Amino acid sequence: METKWYEGGLKMIEELTSNAEQIQDDLLKDILSRNAGTEYLRRFLHGQPDKQLFKKNVPIVSYEDLKPYIDRIANGETSDILLAEPITGFFMSSGTSGGQPKLMPVTADITKKNELFRTLFESPVMKPEIETPSGLKATSVTTSVYKGSGFRAMLPKLYTSPVETIFCSETQQSLYCQLLFGLIQRDEVVMIGSTFASTVLRAIKFLESHWQEMCSDIKTGQLSHWITDSGCRNAAASIMKPNPVLADLIEEICNCKSWGGVIRKIWPKAKYVSGVCTGVMKQYTEELEFYCGGLPLVSSLYASSEAHFGINLQPLCKPSDVSYTFLPNMAYFEFLPVRNDGDNSVEMRNNNEDLEPVDLVNVKPGHCYEVLVTTSRGLYRYKVGDVIMVIGFHNNSPQCQFVERQNVAISVDQEKTSEADLFKAVTEGKALLDPLGFVLTEYTSYADTSSAPGHYVLFWELKEKEGNHWKEPDPKIMIECCLRMEESLHYTYKIYRKNNIIAPLEIRVVKQGTFEALMDYFVSKGASLSQYKRPSCIKSREALKILDSGVTGKFFSPKPPL
Repeated sequence: METKWYEGGLKMIEELTSNAEQIQDDLLKDILSRNAGTEYLRRFLHGQPDKQLFKKNVPIVSYEDLKPYIDRIANGETSDILLAEPITGFFMSSGTSGGQPKLMPVTADITKKNELFRTLFESPVMKPEIETPSGLKATSVTTSVYKGSGFRAMLPKLYTSPVETIFCSETQQSLYCQLLFGLIQRDEVVMIGSTFASTVLRAIKFLESHWQEMCSDIKTGQLSHWITDSGCRNAAASIMKPNPVLADLIEEICNCKSWGGVIRKIWPKAKYVSGVCTGVMKQYTEELEFYCGGLPLVSSLYASSEAHFGINLQPLCKPSDVSYTFLPNMAYFEFLPVRNDGDNSVEMRNNNEDLEPVDLVNVKPGHCYEVLVTTSRGLYRYKVGDVIMVIGFHNNSPQCQFVERQNVAISVDQEKTSEADLFKAVTEGKALLDPLGFVLTEYTSYADTSSAPGHYVLFWELKEKEGNHWKEPDPKIMIECCLRMEESLHYTYKIYRKNNIIAPLEIRVVKQGTFEALMDYFVSKGASLSQYKRPSCIKSREALKILDSGVTGKFFSPKPPL
């Protein structure tokens, strides 16, 4: 049965990618035919579902442009102001890329498409639903997938986590129970995963601090008293029984000098670890690989709250080599050209620059683009905010690598530093700490313009490598890290620094646990824990207060970069 499904899936991918242009044209025609009469599209198309009219008249938009329409639907107006098909609810974005979570309309059509992807989604915790004034539910994509009847039916066959633990609203209790039940069923586990690499890493670190308590639970067959959720306790009652032999085995594995390869040791039949490792998640791969002990890290698919984009046809490749093949039946895709400097940095485009979008089959390898989607869910020529680089084609469908989030940049004057630029500079700076036994576990940035000239602030959370005793980093080395970062930034930044338009870059070292407190803050404001991405640049005053409260040292670049 599995072989037939696998072969059928490959055949479907070949058919989709071979007929990409026709599928895209048919999809756009279908979307426009159904929605040309809506309040939003009527003023651009005058009721005509014509592709050329669509490209000529319908503007390229961001969420802020559509937000008034979405808010009206959420507040009780009929959905036909934006889309013809009745909506069944809303997806919430992660809320960490640029601010508050966005609401994306959900229809029966997207529910069907989710079914194609559901087996590629793994998540250790759920995000509760929110009810809008209209009575429609707003929830994260992963929660929506898990609430589907198809997922519930296959859950006992594919996952060690009972449904009660997945839907537990208390995240700490949910994570504890899912890890505990994963330990109890360790010989049946063939994959460990979540939506993002950061969430997998957080789960392993949670295990690292709770394994003794879990071993005690396994030994006695009794769940810890602080787990008060009735669903979790009922699930435990049906699964747990005293097992001192298993408890001793897990204790022997965990109570060792090094946790290197611990995932493979605890779950010996595991074949891989699943979680998105691209984009901002790159920073977590090195530490996660340490725990994996040689197990491959698999980034299966490329998706967002707005649409599904593509899948990784080479899932066992290195995280740095991951590319996604776009599936032409998921949405109508257009690609807005973005300049690439040729040194792995992307130049942020001026908003007034007039560039024409390119169709899916007409993108060029080696070029960078911002992704636009048109869907049956009321998104028309919508800027998702992702920048991708085309590296080739699978049949007639492009294969792309994720580069960065567009407009998630730090700037104090006219210069614009992208997410990719920042990651490159941080990588260069932290390299000075590697030989000294320090690991950079988290970072973010902030544009401090409270005084003139403004300057870049980087918050770094460090920990010691295994076997090393914690000591404060040498101030001289940290100052050198600041300079190394500045030397790695783009030409415009360095010119502005030399002319004192930008003040010296600052690194603020924060105590361990600060970034976890930051994540808890964003989750409390509506971000989905399973979809949480650490923001590259902080704009919230409250988030800044959390980071500043953990600062243990401040260091500045000693001179302008060469």
